Amino acid sequence: MHPDAVRDAGRVAHGGSDDPDVLDFSANTTPRTPPGTRAAYTAALDDAARYPDDDYPAFRAAAADHVDCAPDTVVQTPGGLAGIRLAIETRVTPGDTVLVPAPSFSEYAREVELQGATPVFVPHDALLDADPSEHTLAIACTPNNPTGDRYDDDALRAFAARCRAANTELLVDEAFLGFTDAPSIAGTPGVVVARSLTKLFGLPGLRAGFLVAVGDRLTTLRTARRTWNLGAPAAAVGAHAMRQAEFVAETRRRVASERARMRAALSDAFDVYPSSAPFLLLDVGPRPVDAVMAAASAEGIKLRDATTFRGLDSHVRVAVRTPDENDRLLAALADV
Repeated sequence: MHPDAVRDAGRVAHGGSDDPDVLDFSANTTPRTPPGTRAAYTAALDDAARYPDDDYPAFRAAAADHVDCAPDTVVQTPGGLAGIRLAIETRVTPGDTVLVPAPSFSEYAREVELQGATPVFVPHDALLDADPSEHTLAIACTPNNPTGDRYDDDALRAFAARCRAANTELLVDEAFLGFTDAPSIAGTPGVVVARSLTKLFGLPGLRAGFLVAVGDRLTTLRTARRTWNLGAPAAAVGAHAMRQAEFVAETRRRVASERARMRAALSDAFDVYPSSAPFLLLDVGPRPVDAVMAAASAEGIKLRDATTFRGLDSHVRVAVRTPDENDRLLAALADV
């Protein structure tokens, strides 16, 4: 990291609440965890008394099956954001420019700036039409946070080919892709894929994720990552969770069904963006965002103030949770 950039850096706003009495619609995590998660964590505690196997074979094998890539292309990380940082800090140097979608996950720009580089913002839905040739790196988020739309597979691969021809690396954040049946781009030359176990498996506090890369880029990432960068319980639970195919299938069905129901109901009062993700972005129009947030808060519900995303000034984001919880949200917003 660039020392001057670190001194000048701020923090990024995120969703999430640690209040157990609040119904949290501000975080994009599924409210359920895979069956057997607690048992897997408990069983791994004995292993925490020893240093983990730094090769993490079980975790990498499960990750490879999860995204359909080779196990030796997987680099385990303590969360998706840690993987994004590792990818950026081993590629970007002071003075470089990086294509960054907007609105999108605000940590991308922060991580670029921490390296002393400059984010060049492009509308997220125009990213694949941008010219990557003048940039060291391009970043794509699919489905995009906070809008929820997913890039067309063929178009993303075509953009990856253009990046590769220009010697511009493409970093693809697939944190929410597991909620869809779309294939991962993992294993594509010139592309680094970042994955998180936070969202799909409801484990934000576990801090487990991984990168996928090939060729010299894989070697760089494996060399640069910290030794023992994943705790034994996180590795064991992560491997267990990624093997739960029925949980993943059921979660996808529930989220798709509930998301459609919520969008239909909320569209009576708000402009609701189409989404392939476990959340919906609402344009609240002339209503003050604070008033919408307060109306939900009065019912014990926390929403995500989406005006903290670049280019959004009248928006909130709501997660897709269980049917009963979603009913509470719809009732709270019915009279806003």
